[in-house]
Amino acid sequence: MAENDRVAVWGGEPMPLMPYSPAIKAGGWVFIAGQLASDFVTGLAPEAGGDGRNPNGYNALELQSRYVLENLQLTLEAAGCDIATDIVRIYQWFSSPHPTIEEFWEGNAWPKISITPYLRTRDEFVHPPRPASTGMGIRETGLLVNKTILEVDMIAIPGGGTQGFEVPEGVPSPLAGYSPAVRRGDWIFCAGEIPVDWMGDYMQGNDMGTPSGVAPEARVNPYFWYGSEIESQTDYVLQKLEKIVQAAGGSIQNTVKATVYLASPADFEGMERVWKQWFPENPPARVVIPYMGLGGKGSRVEVALKVLADDASIQKETIETSDAVESPWHEPQAVKAGDFLFFSTAIAHDELGNLPESVQRHPEFPWYKQPPRLQMAYIMDNVSAICEAAGTSVENIVRRQCFHDDFTHFQQSIEEWSTYFPGDRPASTTLEIGGPLQVPGAQFLMDLIAYVPPS
Repeated sequence: MAENDRVAVWGGEPMPLMPYSPAIKAGGWVFIAGQLASDFVTGLAPEAGGDGRNPNGYNALELQSRYVLENLQLTLEAAGCDIATDIVRIYQWFSSPHPTIEEFWEGNAWPKISITPYLRTRDEFVHPPRPASTGMGIRETGLLVNKTILEVDMIAIPGGGTQGFEVPEGVPSPLAGYSPAVRRGDWIFCAGEIPVDWMGDYMQGNDMGTPSGVAPEARVNPYFWYGSEIESQTDYVLQKLEKIVQAAGGSIQNTVKATVYLASPADFEGMERVWKQWFPENPPARVVIPYMGLGGKGSRVEVALKVLADDASIQKETIETSDAVESPWHEPQAVKAGDFLFFSTAIAHDELGNLPESVQRHPEFPWYKQPPRLQMAYIMDNVSAICEAAGTSVENIVRRQCFHDDFTHFQQSIEEWSTYFPGDRPASTTLEIGGPLQVPGAQFLMDLIAYVPPS
């Protein structure tokens, strides 16, 4: 197999029920699909507590974490990777009854859970310098298998040589044992940053209003009617990331892809205002995902970046085509760097940011049409045009994360999705986050990465 071939990897993990590959290897990277603690036969796997078996007396999260990480280890080994040293980016999703949708709309993104049992297990498998990390709380019904409470996906680059970076002076140090940034070759992968100083008001009596973990510099005084919390928090997060990227040998202006996690779609406008100030020209590809439970009480935004180092041998290229709908937000359709194409939020929208009429049911004909299929087809028509403009094709998509407002739309959308991949299907993670999304009436959004074969 040539290094740049796009191939699926199967490592003996349970056979999934939906059309995806456990991993896709392309361009020297390995994209790992989301793993749940399921055998895809009985539901929650017996070894993960599905039959009540737990001889070691593990916490439920610890028990499921061990099952998930053991299967991820198998997949990575089949791809020629070492789980201990070759992961550069890890994504973790933890289910919780909080926040509710109502709490999200109030700006409350606190999940009210502890992930320490997971971290304890992770540290047995993944060694320092640990990969850049994102951990998110999602709704209690947010995973596709009943009784599962954790999903994990990854990006790995085989061969070792990852360089980890500590936080620079003046930047608060995270508590969860991950690297704020790691570098592999031309790329800097940044962990998700939230607007906290990892101290907050704990054991202090000088808080303003409700006790919070948000750093003082990111707060708005609640006793006056001035200021915007989401703007202050977004600006503080980007200040932190700017220093972290510089310490790792890059510039935040050379960001290829940003992922923004919000408490509520209501925070989009304020975040967007700050984004334009930080990236006035040539902004990175960006995916914005609402209804995310954040790991610092009072936080409303988290941002994670993929950045090219200052001395990188490749450059980023903004991809825009008139054959796809123009984004109404401050983000390009996609950005290409090296062998990969990173898309901005893939969601059904028109040039004004509204849901296109073509994907909707007529209110007088409520039983006609299948909106989930129509929305997926609409999105994929645009994705196909963007791929073509970048010198690749839809069949070369390597990774997708899909976020649904309601899982009742899942089956139709995934069936439509699968029609675009006659060969190896992309690695995939699918979650339910709630709604409405930032485009009212949209039923899901996707975060996509495609492989661009060398010409």
